[in-house]
Amino acid sequence: MWMRLLIRWLVTALAVAAAVTLVPGIHVSGSSAVVTVIIVAAVLGFVNAIIRPVLKFLACGLIIATLGLFTLVINAGTLMIAGSWSNSLFHTGFTIDGFWPAFWGGIVISIVSFLLSVFVPDPEENYEYRRM
Repeated sequence: MWMRLLIRWLVTALAVAAAVTLVPGIHVSGSSAVVTVIIVAAVLGFVNAIIRPVLKFLACGLIIATLGLFTLVINAGTLMIAGSWSNSLFHTGFTIDGFWPAFWGGIVISIVSFLLSVFVPDPEENYEYRRM
């Protein structure tokens, strides 16, 4: 279980680093960009685990009406919340200039996370396979 959590955290950190690199308007200032990205990934994981389900439940009508496209807005909102919390709680220097950088950053993070999850093996799946 802990290995799976660590792998998901690293995948999210790499996805956040890709968003910082590719999306103008998402910035990391300070001496240690790696530490900042790791902290933002942890906060984003927390926000995705606790707040995102509540937002999706409250917006389920909009999600259905837009055939799922409103989920992209929720992704942008969770990224903005994670950026704000990581900055205010940990003084990371992670800033997002507005909605549109958060929107595109959410898309980049989703795509990179998906692609990395496809290529990174799940340690618990391999364990079950070996047990048989």
